[in-house]
Amino acid sequence: MSTTHLAGSAARRGGSMPLILALGLAAMVVSMAQTQVVPILSLLAHDLHSTSAGVSWVTTATLLSAAVFTPLLARIGDLYGKKLTLIAVFVVMIAGSLLAATTSSLALLIVGRALQGSATAIFPLALSIIRDQVPQQRLPGAMALVSSTLAFGSGLSLVTTGLLTQGASPDYHSVFWASTGLSVLALAALVFLVPGRGAAAGGRIDLPGALTLAGFLVLLLLGISQGHQWGWTSNRTLGCLAGSVVVAALWVLVERRVTAPLVDLKMFTNRQVAFTNLIGLLVGFAMFAQFIGISYLVQIPHALTGYGFSASVLRASVEYLLPGSLIGLVAAPVGGILVRRISARLTLVLGALIGAAGFAWLAFAHHSSAGIIVAGLLTGSSIALGYAAMPALIAASVPLNQTGIANGINSISRSVGSSIASAVVTSLLASKLIQGLPAGVPPLPQQGQFTLTFVIGMIVMLLTVPAAAIGLTRSKAPGSSAADVGVGQPVPVRR
Repeated sequence: MSTTHLAGSAARRGGSMPLILALGLAAMVVSMAQTQVVPILSLLAHDLHSTSAGVSWVTTATLLSAAVFTPLLARIGDLYGKKLTLIAVFVVMIAGSLLAATTSSLALLIVGRALQGSATAIFPLALSIIRDQVPQQRLPGAMALVSSTLAFGSGLSLVTTGLLTQGASPDYHSVFWASTGLSVLALAALVFLVPGRGAAAGGRIDLPGALTLAGFLVLLLLGISQGHQWGWTSNRTLGCLAGSVVVAALWVLVERRVTAPLVDLKMFTNRQVAFTNLIGLLVGFAMFAQFIGISYLVQIPHALTGYGFSASVLRASVEYLLPGSLIGLVAAPVGGILVRRISARLTLVLGALIGAAGFAWLAFAHHSSAGIIVAGLLTGSSIALGYAAMPALIAASVPLNQTGIANGINSISRSVGSSIASAVVTSLLASKLIQGLPAGVPPLPQQGQFTLTFVIGMIVMLLTVPAAAIGLTRSKAPGSSAADVGVGQPVPVRR
């Protein structure tokens, strides 16, 4: 081995930690932006003189924007350079945050949120850069650490939003000013700590493929996210879902005909990638099921219902949700070690079993604060282990020049799972309400609906076990087994 190669390897080992911290900070800031409006939707409706249906587009716009831009920007990063794409994404993120911080118009706020949503592409771009720059023996741990900041950021944003909107005259603009400041800090870290070198395949963007994929995802997620508001059997909901099927078929036809497709369809026939995306959907469902379920449960007024803990939004975030997010910062590095020691497949199985135990605890022992917190620690650890293992599985299954788009598709699978969870849990909690509440009290769900919600979460986590243990079977490839990757060894995609 040459002296130059040894020097380059040593430089990469010594410089990887600042890189990982910069990318982790960026991912955390983006994940915070995704959930920062959840606690203040009623405040937005009041200040902007809108209905709950109108304000719901503040969250829907972010979701749809993420679905459209994540695969496109991930592919642009693969083709033309990941750092440049990453910086451009964060410039747009800052513009969106600044617009949201300075406007008092619902329409412009929705535009700002859509700009923020495009920054969701940070996750696949960050993982691609890590695969380029971090030594193989540190790859699982680095990917796990960056992945853990997603769940941590989501929990931290609830606390931050709660603190910023306390008092007699809360101002929602402060939430977006905080997002602007954090985004500027993350951009500076990316500019100075992320190296410019890295793999760039070159080529041309498949615009027809990008447009049809975007159309499919927008129709699918729009139908799922608005189904409860529109009605699941309404013409709009059924039209969106049926249209998504038609556009998906059109997208497949387009990708089969172009010479350089946005997404290589052979990626979906790769057993490893297909089952990892299925697991991503299940983990995304579980994460939002516990997030929404716990948040609603602890805020139920005990004096009126006989259950719940009468928690404020801030108390619900700090006391009940934040511990489950913080545990991810510990569990994710452990997950990286487990990926390297026992394989990503077994790490997923272990995480799924821990998550199933946590949901079972939530379902049948949610009568004490301590029980909910402990259960949240279990489900939070489970999600962190899943986030640690999935990037390693993707990295082991696709060529280097497809890392970004492959992780982008996996990120979308988690978003779809989260959207389905939000729709399912919201519908469940609204389907059976307590009768005879005093006048002026908003409708409250029966306790059994929370039990059912957490049982469904438990079943979803248990479904992850066969998906990982059986679906991710050993697939022979030169030099390694993709399903049992331990150090992120690249494996050629079967053709």
